[in-house]
Amino acid sequence: MKYFIPFIAIFLTIGCSLKHGSTLQSSKDDQQLMARADELAHKYIITDGHVDLPFRLKIQNFRLTKELIGIPIETDQGDFDYVRAKKGGLDAPFMSIFVPASYQTEGGAKEFADSLIDMIRSIPQAYPDKFRIATTPEEVRAQFKEGLISLPMGMENGAPIENDLANVAYFRKRGISYITLTHAKDNQICDSSYDTTRTWNGLSPFGREVVREMNRTGIMVDVSHVSDSTFYQVLEITDVPVIASHSSCRVFTPGFERNMNDDQLRALAKNGGVVQINFGSTFLDGELDKYNNEKRVELSNLLSEHQLDRNSEEGKKLVEQFQKDNPKLYSTVQKVADHIDHAVQIAGIDHVGLGSDYDGVGDSLPTGLKDVSQYPNLIHELLRRGYKEGDIEKICSKNVFRVWAQVLERAEK
Repeated sequence: MKYFIPFIAIFLTIGCSLKHGSTLQSSKDDQQLMARADELAHKYIITDGHVDLPFRLKIQNFRLTKELIGIPIETDQGDFDYVRAKKGGLDAPFMSIFVPASYQTEGGAKEFADSLIDMIRSIPQAYPDKFRIATTPEEVRAQFKEGLISLPMGMENGAPIENDLANVAYFRKRGISYITLTHAKDNQICDSSYDTTRTWNGLSPFGREVVREMNRTGIMVDVSHVSDSTFYQVLEITDVPVIASHSSCRVFTPGFERNMNDDQLRALAKNGGVVQINFGSTFLDGELDKYNNEKRVELSNLLSEHQLDRNSEEGKKLVEQFQKDNPKLYSTVQKVADHIDHAVQIAGIDHVGLGSDYDGVGDSLPTGLKDVSQYPNLIHELLRRGYKEGDIEKICSKNVFRVWAQVLERAEK
């Protein structure tokens, strides 16, 4: 018996050592995988279909002065700046020339779009060693070799086209590479996924001409934000692939028309197009969004019950305590990878990209993808799931570049 006890002790010691060694090895393997992900993030061109930096700078009354020299070089504001983009390997963020729906009724949409374009064009002029405007994939590739961040532009909301088809070519000359046909409301082109009015039941007669003119002039058609009927009508008309610059998969958010359902993903693949996955938690997890909405209503009712204004001293204390007791929930980088998995399963590896909506979705970004420095975390997750490096390059940029090149080639002909 005196020999049996030491034997057990030795067995347990060996067992614990093996288990501990396995943990160490697993941790080491994961560190190596993360290092590889960071390497790939800087080896491959990463393009993001939608970054709302222009509107953020606009509402901050952005000026290129010494006082604001840190914007957009290095700042703790927003989700994007040069330093964080370089850290994350972001090479070609499409600058969103976002025009709010209010300009459709109040007027001035074209002038507002021009002001944002002028502002983005001023950034490379001020920082030519860091940024450059890009209007083709070839320009992005050349600028990548120079170590520059390219700033292609996409216009979010076709309202600035107004009712003049000539404005399509005008905005192409100004550097616009895609146009999201509408935004939060039906406009002169088509119906919005957020609007229940259904003004046109899809595309307007003028909208059909706009799609054809975009094909002719070399501007990618972006079907994010449009209603389902608009989406299918666009595919009937266009003779080149389209993009969804910042949409995710509706299977995870039932009833959220802003995301794409499986039938749309299949149709997009048949068209040759690309869906670029949105990182906003609202786009990623319907249950999580439901919980957060319920908590917002609960807080509002609590303020009303106590007859408090949320901006009063007592109101602020109540809000602070409520938020402490009921922290907001966020999605995760793993959930973004789930959307990529699903889109790849339904549409295929050649039809998926990234469209974060950084600076556009407020305080709803997932854990692990809080700003533009964290793309390697997503690549790490894809590597962990067994994605081949060549397929990761397709997701990072090659798929979108293929569509972009096809649209430009068709225009040249």
